Amino acid sequence: MNRKVYVTRTLPTYVMKTLGNICEYDVNHEERLATREELVNAVKNYAAIITMLNDPIDADLINQAGPDLKLIANYGVGFNNIDVAAAKAKGIYVTNTPDVLTDATADTAFTLMFACARRVIECDNIVRTGTFMWAPKYMLGYDITGRTVGIIGAGRIGANFGIKAARGFNMKVLYYSRRNSLHLESVGAQRVGLEELLERSDFVSLHLPLTDSTRHLIGAKELAKMKPDGILINTSRGPVVDEKALADALSRRVIAGAGLDVYENEPEVEPALKTLQNVVLLPHIGTATFGTRREMGLMVIRNIEAVFAGKEPPQMVRL
Repeated sequence: MNRKVYVTRTLPTYVMKTLGNICEYDVNHEERLATREELVNAVKNYAAIITMLNDPIDADLINQAGPDLKLIANYGVGFNNIDVAAAKAKGIYVTNTPDVLTDATADTAFTLMFACARRVIECDNIVRTGTFMWAPKYMLGYDITGRTVGIIGAGRIGANFGIKAARGFNMKVLYYSRRNSLHLESVGAQRVGLEELLERSDFVSLHLPLTDSTRHLIGAKELAKMKPDGILINTSRGPVVDEKALADALSRRVIAGAGLDVYENEPEVEPALKTLQNVVLLPHIGTATFGTRREMGLMVIRNIEAVFAGKEPPQMVRL
């Protein structure tokens, strides 16, 4: 039985060592995305592929898969880079890594919220490039404790973020979701419509998957409904936000600021955003802690072990 695995980017050292204990593997060691040629070779010749969120595993690629390919294991909670329906039609499992990255991603949303509200990047630049003098109106920002946060998407990460906001900072929590969240409502959160959430929230934090219905969910019309001192945070998926509309809204001070960890055309970023001082830009580090990235890798390995043992993988993505 073919038990070889292809890894599209090098994973943490402990994860790679553990993977080597259960199977043979090849890996793209270079600091770049796997090429199309490498991906075609992988689907044709390996039993499993460990993919990253920027690897486009589309129907055309999947249809070139050889008979040995049994698993596409995405190293991340998202899986919009994979045509799951095409994989299912070929009898190929698709897995992701939920739960283990919930805290880290929610905490990154807080990092962005504080950085935007208290103008951390601007302040750091001032200290590094010159001198400063305390004054009553110098570098004023926005309060966080006791204010209202609107959460769009009430899954694991959105709920985690909302509970921390309510319990840790006494924030009033509104949320927009297809269904009620008992977790959020346990801390007094109120489910509202999108328009009401945008109008009432001081901070709006996005925690939803990328689908046809969520692409550009936040555009010029939605940004115009936010408060002039409102701040938008996105740690979900880049295309949920229309970046050109956001850059325009920020430049005209339609909203006060934004914090982004994900981008519409990753790894490219809308050039206008890079010229603005009222946006904080992170390089997609939502899960980038030593512990989280290790646990994500071990979850991937457990899925591989299950498939190699002829079992259904525990984190199988279901349509």
